[in-house]
Amino acid sequence: MVIRNFVVTLQQIVNFSIYMKKTILLMMMTVAVCTGCTKEKQQAETAFDYNVEKFADLGVLRYQVTDWDSLSINQKAYIYCLQEAALWGRDILFDQNNRYNLAIRRTLEAIYTNYKGDKNTDDYKAFEVYTKRVWFSNGIHHHYGEEKFLPGFSEDFFTNAVCELDPALIPARKGQSADAFLAEIIPVMFDPTIMAKKVNQDPNVDVIVASANNYYGDGVTEKEVETYYNAMKNPKDLSPVPYGLNSRLVKKDGKLVEEVYKVGGLYSVALEKVVYWLTEAQQYAENDKQKAATAALIEFYKTGSLKTYDQYAIAWVQDNESMVDYVNGFTESYGDALGIKASWEAMVNFQDIRLTKSVKILSENAQWFENNSPVAQEFKKEKVKGITAKAITAAILGGDCYPTTPIGVNLPNSNWIRKEYGSKSVTITNITDAYDKAAAGSGFADEFVCCPEEKKLMEEYGSLTDNLHTSMHECLGHASGQLLPGVDPDALKAYGSTWEESRADLFALYYIADPKVVELGLLPNMDAYKAEYYKYMMNGLMTQLSRIEAGKSIEEAHMRNRSMIAHWVLDHGKAGNVVELVKENGKTVVVVHDYAKLRELFGQLLAEVQRVKSTGDFKAAQNLVETYAVKVDPVLHQEVLARYKKLNIAPYKGFVNPVYQAIKDKDGKISGVNITYTEGYAEQQLRYSKEYSDLPTYND
Repeated sequence: MVIRNFVVTLQQIVNFSIYMKKTILLMMMTVAVCTGCTKEKQQAETAFDYNVEKFADLGVLRYQVTDWDSLSINQKAYIYCLQEAALWGRDILFDQNNRYNLAIRRTLEAIYTNYKGDKNTDDYKAFEVYTKRVWFSNGIHHHYGEEKFLPGFSEDFFTNAVCELDPALIPARKGQSADAFLAEIIPVMFDPTIMAKKVNQDPNVDVIVASANNYYGDGVTEKEVETYYNAMKNPKDLSPVPYGLNSRLVKKDGKLVEEVYKVGGLYSVALEKVVYWLTEAQQYAENDKQKAATAALIEFYKTGSLKTYDQYAIAWVQDNESMVDYVNGFTESYGDALGIKASWEAMVNFQDIRLTKSVKILSENAQWFENNSPVAQEFKKEKVKGITAKAITAAILGGDCYPTTPIGVNLPNSNWIRKEYGSKSVTITNITDAYDKAAAGSGFADEFVCCPEEKKLMEEYGSLTDNLHTSMHECLGHASGQLLPGVDPDALKAYGSTWEESRADLFALYYIADPKVVELGLLPNMDAYKAEYYKYMMNGLMTQLSRIEAGKSIEEAHMRNRSMIAHWVLDHGKAGNVVELVKENGKTVVVVHDYAKLRELFGQLLAEVQRVKSTGDFKAAQNLVETYAVKVDPVLHQEVLARYKKLNIAPYKGFVNPVYQAIKDKDGKISGVNITYTEGYAEQQLRYSKEYSDLPTYND
């Protein structure tokens, strides 16, 4: 599981002096002492330009691959090959998100690079913004809100621009005229009622039919999907494969058939290139465990076998010695309303040695946290196995990790593998650092934080507690608890992703306020946790609403998770006057009256959330999510949007990747790798489309 960029609040709070305070605090902690930092390195980091550009509600940043020069030649060569494998999956994700995405993106890019008209018109400027949004969201639906965003330019402008293109540049179907192509594409782009939501989780509709993603073919219904995959499952199977993870389910001659993602199957052209670069990487691998895991992944891509996928996951999680690591493949199921199908994603990384020490302390004490949680004993793991926790530096982002990326990851997702073999938990330090440094002086705290005491707490501890919460969410939260024997891992259906993120968040929230955390040296005192509590409640109740268009409900799983927790606590804390929303000088603010009782409420909800997960209580999950997570107060929403607009803050952030250039010797072996940070956003997107885009336009 991943934790998506909750750091929007962190971005808006920090300034350079806060960053320095965070650094001083980290240096004071024996678990995270920064050594070997030179004056030259500090000056170089200060001079690095993190901000690239802003458009719509989106900001594009750069991230620095810190400590690159500390890696060996072989490690750099390994990363180079893996980043090539990461970039070749880009078109897979576009097609998974919607079957028209590649056709629309390629049309937009043809216009962008060949337009001969006046580029100062309102239509063309709106066209540029729309194109950049499609790149950012890997398609025509908002990457976080799930709804389709509409062009700001006219249909006439688009029609004329397409007709002025060289016909060879129009990505039409074979034998299709330009007029027929436009007749097919224009409604998809411009009609708000057609393919309106990428993921529709409304319990009153068929969530498969109503979702615009491309995981299922035309005519496939929610009931048919559930029946099809339930028939494969055996309640007595203690090591079930993740059925349906790597396929599209379609109807052929009236029968359901899986089109498997594999070499020789669906997305073969791209996966062949992924396999090629994974194979190239093997000659630079650090050890046999790393080679074995990659060999299993290659075999999975060649066969599509989910048994092989599980073998890969086991081999991967058991490699805890390598400096360089990666995620590559069909991993997270947030894009499927039923949580069955996985999107393609990739990330290449290496250890941040200085900050890994603090993360490892969590994994070394995981059993203590499990034993002492407020969860019922029958739902706890008797033995927490094999949590490998570390801080990492991201070297490349790909697929569903690009351009927006998680700030923490805990994998694999298979419940039985996690129970028997453990998991890897990471916090991505150079990404959170980029958010921090790009967001200097936003004015957010003055606008939204209630009082001087909370502002001071957040100035002193906000960055520290945010990073710790992420680490605890990934390392402890996702690794905690167990399903009762015979419980289907997919029992919560459309609510499964929201539920799992809620479970991990609550575990982290409950324990970040525990004296054990101070005892372990992870926080400097028993006041620090209050910064995270206040920020979490403020975000869940109010500030994350800046990410939603007026009149919309909450759709994205992580946002629903925060909303559910915050609103449940607000509701259940009324009797004890724990936390409330109040008006001060015409502005709504969150006021926490009793932090100790707030922790008790987090613990109560954690116990219930784990019970529901462990027993597969669908009705209880549905009731809590629909009651507390989805609905938006329209008056408060309008207020938050107006206050954000005044601050000129982009609610969402994404990244451009660094550019790697391999240097080869006379035998063709990589002898060096250069890294640069000068490529622009549009420049990078167009290059990726030119160099890593061999998939056919239509895969339906």
